[in-house]
Amino acid sequence: MVQELLIALVVVILAGAAYTMAAARVVKQYERGVVLRFGRLRDDIRGPGFTMVLPGAERLRKVNMQIVTMPVPAQDGITRDNVTVRVDAVIYFKVVDAASAVIAVEDYRFAVSQMAQTSLRSIIGKSDLDDLLSNREKLNQGLELMIDSPAVGWGVQIDRVEIKDVSLPETMKRSMARQAEADRERRARVINADAELQASKKLSQAAAEMSTQPAALQLRLLQTVVAVAAEKNSTLVLPFPVELLRFLERAQQPTAPPQPGTQMPQDPAAGTAPPVEPASASSPESSPESSSASSPAETQSTESESESEPSSVSPSPSQDPARTAASAPKPAPPAARPRPRRTGSKPLARH
Repeated sequence: MVQELLIALVVVILAGAAYTMAAARVVKQYERGVVLRFGRLRDDIRGPGFTMVLPGAERLRKVNMQIVTMPVPAQDGITRDNVTVRVDAVIYFKVVDAASAVIAVEDYRFAVSQMAQTSLRSIIGKSDLDDLLSNREKLNQGLELMIDSPAVGWGVQIDRVEIKDVSLPETMKRSMARQAEADRERRARVINADAELQASKKLSQAAAEMSTQPAALQLRLLQTVVAVAAEKNSTLVLPFPVELLRFLERAQQPTAPPQPGTQMPQDPAAGTAPPVEPASASSPESSPESSSASSPAETQSTESESESEPSSVSPSPSQDPARTAASAPKPAPPAARPRPRRTGSKPLARH
């Protein structure tokens, strides 16, 4: 009898141990347990720790409550400005309602992945290339809202969505490189022009200060010579005054040709006497009474003197003959032909 009791006790203990092993469950700290009894959801969500279920009647499903990092595969699309791009992203989400994640959707991970891919393609088609490259924060927020709207009913919360990389065609990369180079060149030219403007203002102020003291310009020239000579150069460059160039230019201009019938003036220092001008005719101021009062002898002497006046004056013996010949004046124009004499009581006079 005692032996039968011992055997029954051992069987009960073994059965209890087998039942306990079949019903025992352990839920980790970052997990929650959803219990289904005969396919019906139990209201109580099992927390972390040791828990028991009815073997064969209840089924426990564990749901991870950690933040999940899921990469979104690269998607090819065409932007609003007709540029073909390839964009990939990453999404961060977590389950906030374990029961909805099990009951509302078959596989919440796959559902979130597909929703992220479709939303990413939609964002690419609505955006410009410049927005994809420089305004990613706004695109990330829009993509997060597009994914989070259906995910709320699945018991999933989207923490954030980030666009990782935007791949462009090689032709577009070269075009953007040329654009960036041109923009850098433009900025460099603007900066250089601004520097030239500031330098010109300072130079004008310096020129105004030097104009009050002409010696300052000479000192500045000497300082330049010293600075150039300090470099041990074999060639020394000095500034050439512009006034001297203008003087040489005026000196090279041809003089006006002399008028016909005029005689060039002679330099008295050349050693030649100026030519004697021919005696002029009797002045019109002389009265006819004085002309009539002159004697015939005086008239003849006047006529002989007028005929001999066009001849040039011989040089003095003290002058050098060679120098005189070199600087001899040009022959005077021929004397006017004398008018015919008038017959009558009036003496002959030249008009």
